[in-house]
Order: sequence, then C-alpha cells, then structure tokens
Amino acid sequence: MKYLQTIFILTLVYLMTSCSNSKLDEKGFQVGSSSDNSENDQSNGLNSDSLKIDTRPSSVLLTGVPNVRLTTIYKVNVNKDDNSTFIGSNNFHYRYEEIEENIENKGNNWNNNLMPGLQAVYGYNLVNISHYDIRENNQKNFFEKPVLVKTLYYPTFTKDTLNFKPIFRDYFMVSVYNDDTNKDGFINLKDLRRLYLFDINGEKQKALIPENYSVFKSEYDSDNDFMFVFAKLDSNKNGRQDEEEPIHIYWIDLKDPSKTGRQY
Repeated sequence: MKYLQTIFILTLVYLMTSCSNSKLDEKGFQVGSSSDNSENDQSNGLNSDSLKIDTRPSSVLLTGVPNVRLTTIYKVNVNKDDNSTFIGSNNFHYRYEEIEENIENKGNNWNNNLMPGLQAVYGYNLVNISHYDIRENNQKNFFEKPVLVKTLYYPTFTKDTLNFKPIFRDYFMVSVYNDDTNKDGFINLKDLRRLYLFDINGEKQKALIPENYSVFKSEYDSDNDFMFVFAKLDSNKNGRQDEEEPIHIYWIDLKDPSKTGRQY
C-alpha cells in the first residue's frame, strides 16, 4: 500500500474498550462495604462478608531480559453450580493485521507482537504480577495488594526489529484498575483505568497518564516509536468514565517511557 499513512492503528485490545460485555468481564472483587450491596453482590458474584481474596499463580512469562521472569497471579473464582474453583489463564494480544509493504520487509519484524519489543498479556481476574530475578534469587510482586490488571506489557523474548534496528525494552507497563475510584465497594471495570511504568527490577516508577484520567484506547506511531494513549478526564470527579467527559491524547516515547506529554 503506497498510500499507507505514517501513523497506523494497532488495536491494543485491552487498553481499548473491551470487546466483550459478558458478566465475567464485569467482575472484579470487593474491597469494602457497598452502598448497594444487593445489586453489586449479584453482579460481581461476591458475598458482602467475603472480602478475603484467594489467589493462585498461573504460568511463567519469559522476558527479553534473561535474569527476569514474571508469573501471572489470578484470583480464585468459585463456580456457584458445584462449588468448584477455577482461575483465569493467560491470553496474548497480537498484531492482527499485516502491513502490506512490510510483509517481506525484515527491517520491521515484530514477530506478531502487538508493538515491536513488547508482548501484551491479559486474563480474566488477573490480580497481580510476580517479578523474579534469577541472578539475585529475589521475588517481589508489582502491587502490594490485589488489583485488577487489564494488560501487562513486557519485553519480548523474540528478537524484534524496527526500521532495521534491533528493539530492546527494559521496562514494563501495566494497565490496571487499582483503586475503588467510584466508591461502590468494588474494584472492577467501572473504576478509572490507570497506566503505570515499572523498571526492569519491578519497581513502580510513575503513572504514565495522570491518575484523574481513565485510559480507553491507544495507537502506535512506528516512525517515532511512540504510543498515543486516549484517556477521559474525570472532570466531574465521580471516579468513573462518563460519555460526556473530555478526551485527551497523551504520547509515550517507547524508547524512553519516562518521557511523556500531552498531544491533544
């Protein structure tokens, strides 16, 4: 495609509005007393006196940094029909369309990753990420308490290239619901979604988007290696996304994600 624009959209599925409206996607977990227990307990499948969250590890993620391995941690869910338990499993976002000009262009080989150098994983009721340093024999969790992780971005194990240059990332980004922002007693998709940067040691560095915003979609600029993040300002301060609230666009320099700014 000779007319292909410089900036093209890669749908970051779980940084964008969710494609599914199922009850599973709407669940989260209870963090305190709800202002409307009967309604929220039914929609979230949790009893008001059941605030303890049981968790289990799922699987190990191989990162592009040899001494760093991640483990996804999921909330244990109870099947009401037979009281059996289950946890979610890892799913991965991939680039779902090939750019015609680049099919044979090995200078842009992303190995089907969502963005060059970054793998993206998500799962139902993913509530934390364990970071393990093989060299130091040290384990820590990204978050001190359970959160609702929407998408984890981490350095790819594959050898990706962009514009004929090897791409190496040494950080993590996490899209997450980490607070009961609307004060309904639950952490779920009705709260504000934040985006955080962690260094390669698993230490939180900063919020990439101001915390009074809720991110909902993203685009990727391959010429500049930028991520553009669309977010709604919580202008009425009710702790949730509302249709009429203003949309702003922030850029993140993926070469150095500590560099961010507002584009619109």
